[in-house]
Amino acid sequence: MEESAMKAGGERFLRQRQVLLLFVLLGGALTVCECGRYSVAEEKERGFFIANLAKDLGLRVGELAARRAQVVSKGSKQHFQLNHQTGDLLLNEKLDREELCGLTEPCLLDFQVLLQNPLQLFTNELQVIDVNDHSPIFLENEMQLKILENTPPGTRFLLGNAEDLDVGKNSLRNYTVIPNPYFHVSTSSRRDGRKYPELVLDKGLDRETQAELHLTLTALDGGSPPRSGSAQIHVLVLDINDNAPEFTQSLYEVQILEDSALNAVIVTVSATDLDTGDFGAITYAFSHASEEIRKTFQLDPVTGDIQLLKYLDFEAIRTYEVDIEAKDGGGLSGKSTVLIQVMDVNDNAPELTLSSLTSSILENAPETVVSIFRIRDRDSGDNGKMICSIPDNLPFILKPTFKNFYTLLTERPLDREERAEYNITITVTDLGTPRLKTEHTIRVLVSDVNDNAPTFTQTSYTLFVRENNSPGLHLGTVSATDRDAGTNAQVTYSLLPPRDPHLPLASLVAIHADRGHLFAQRALDFEALRAFEVRVGAADAGSQALSSEALVRVEVLDDNDHAPLVLYPPPPNGSAPCPELVPRAAEAGYLVSKVVAVDGDAGQNAWLSYQLLKATEPGLFRVWTHNGEVRTARPLSERDAAQHRLLVLVQDNGEPALSASVTLHVLLVDGFSQPYLARPEGAHDQAQADGLTVYLVIALASVSSLFLCSVLLFVAVRLCRRRRAAWEGGCSVPEGRFPSHLVDVSSTGTLSQSYQYEVYMTGDSRTGEFKFLKPITSNLLVPEPGREVTENCRNSSVFS
Repeated sequence: MEESAMKAGGERFLRQRQVLLLFVLLGGALTVCECGRYSVAEEKERGFFIANLAKDLGLRVGELAARRAQVVSKGSKQHFQLNHQTGDLLLNEKLDREELCGLTEPCLLDFQVLLQNPLQLFTNELQVIDVNDHSPIFLENEMQLKILENTPPGTRFLLGNAEDLDVGKNSLRNYTVIPNPYFHVSTSSRRDGRKYPELVLDKGLDRETQAELHLTLTALDGGSPPRSGSAQIHVLVLDINDNAPEFTQSLYEVQILEDSALNAVIVTVSATDLDTGDFGAITYAFSHASEEIRKTFQLDPVTGDIQLLKYLDFEAIRTYEVDIEAKDGGGLSGKSTVLIQVMDVNDNAPELTLSSLTSSILENAPETVVSIFRIRDRDSGDNGKMICSIPDNLPFILKPTFKNFYTLLTERPLDREERAEYNITITVTDLGTPRLKTEHTIRVLVSDVNDNAPTFTQTSYTLFVRENNSPGLHLGTVSATDRDAGTNAQVTYSLLPPRDPHLPLASLVAIHADRGHLFAQRALDFEALRAFEVRVGAADAGSQALSSEALVRVEVLDDNDHAPLVLYPPPPNGSAPCPELVPRAAEAGYLVSKVVAVDGDAGQNAWLSYQLLKATEPGLFRVWTHNGEVRTARPLSERDAAQHRLLVLVQDNGEPALSASVTLHVLLVDGFSQPYLARPEGAHDQAQADGLTVYLVIALASVSSLFLCSVLLFVAVRLCRRRRAAWEGGCSVPEGRFPSHLVDVSSTGTLSQSYQYEVYMTGDSRTGEFKFLKPITSNLLVPEPGREVTENCRNSSVFS
């Protein structure tokens, strides 16, 4: 049962080791401790007990499970498993020291113990102790030596060495040969610590006595019990060749970059032989070279050039020691060693491994851990030194934690509305030449909270609707947006209580709660209500709803539904019309009268134009189109008729245009003298020169004033009768709205605004016509339904 639980825990760890190792809650900190070193012999079975971590860490047994303890190994394999119930650290698989470390001694495996709540990191080392599980093996099982018979005793012959994968005391210790009278074996060491055998000649050879010898070479390691390997040596005794090849150097030292091109000549070895003929012909060959050397280098037997066969890797092998043998035709040889040192180049980019990752962060949250990761570079020196960075324009920071571990945190609270997603590129750059870098992008999403109220596209809206609209007409749309997301951004529209409590808002407009469409509830009347304001609210659907409001002003556009109303001259009311008196001495342009009219509409619908439709004598009078003034078109003469009837058409500018007409009676009289007539400039000087004319002018002015007062009285009586008749027909005139001596003209054809005129007679008038003083502006109230007749009755007293 315990073994099954341990297996399940190991599999669960393997699934999770690349995900979240640990993270710090808000304001957390990482504690790093270096604990100790453990040891275990290689080839121990899975589940072998290493140590009790709970005891070594000073923790209770149940605390490991509570703090979700995890063991992380370097590399892709997980060598350990942790029993959370007992606190025991066990082997997860059988360890092979030679596979893990090769010839490196001691063989150390780094691993970390990660605890949460609080966050702690304990670093440990496990030393894998070598056992004597490998025997020495010769690369060549059979070796042949050719030795001249005159070779002096003490001469050494290099033999092929054996290799033992074990290290330390279990590695190869010495070589032996079966005792014989001619040779013994001497064991020597290379610079890298490897041992190689040399066959030493003890006494001179005699080819005629014994032409060849067979020896057994045995290699022994230092294990207990020791292990051994053997190879056969075939010695051929040659005739005399008294000069052996000699190398110009006994040791060649070469440095080569690991990225050197294939087939490049690394070094050229050279040897000479004083003999001639075949005994002086030299060939070069590797002497007992390992398989790795033969795969990596090629030696030209004639020239001695050593060429590169495959690419070098500084991180795998840093030094090659190659023995070169030069043989002449007589079988004599010389030995030299080529020491090839591989120089590191920056050919390994940094590596980045994520230990934990948080892909979603709540906005407005304080400092939060996003990721914990580790970096490494397989190069050495400056090529293996690294710099870790992220872009400066991001609200995140990198903090180094322990050795090559880094923590990525938020620098400040994030705002989803400012940016909802971050792609954080972590760049790891080494300090080699050229610099290599590795980039890893982490995608972080910012979760939304309801921290933004809806915002209208405009603080105020102005909508226009033409009067007499159909109920349910779409007036316009208000729109509000919420920078939040999801339900926090769902906006609902509503009508807020109006500021004017007397405004029947519910009967005027309605709003679509989801789309913000405004609809008219009933037909609107421009003359009753020209504009009104509505407050529209927009609220989101967040847990704590936020809202805002906008002001909507609805302008009712006028329809041309009122015809012009002529105020002056008043229409006949059963009595004889009052004619306009014009002296026969009047010049061209003399003001005869002025037609005054109003229109209940507004804007261009109330722009009035005047037109003379019919006249008793065409060409004698003309009507000004924009102000309704009736003037003489030419000077009057005695031949012109005394009475004239002018039909004037008043028309608005609506579509379609509405109109009204009025008849103006003009009477030409001889009662006015010439000095009182309007005349060109210069005639005035002549009139002043004649004193008698001045008195006549005064007399005529007095008579004219009396006459005009009579006309005013007559017009007032007529207007009063009309008002009384209108009152009886449903027209009511509110009292006290204007002063008794003021006349209100609202929306007249040629007037751009509402005016009040005070009518009076000028004392120094030469023509005796009415004069209008400057307008006295008044704020006219918007007419209510049913009051159109009242306005018209009130305005019927306006004339010029």
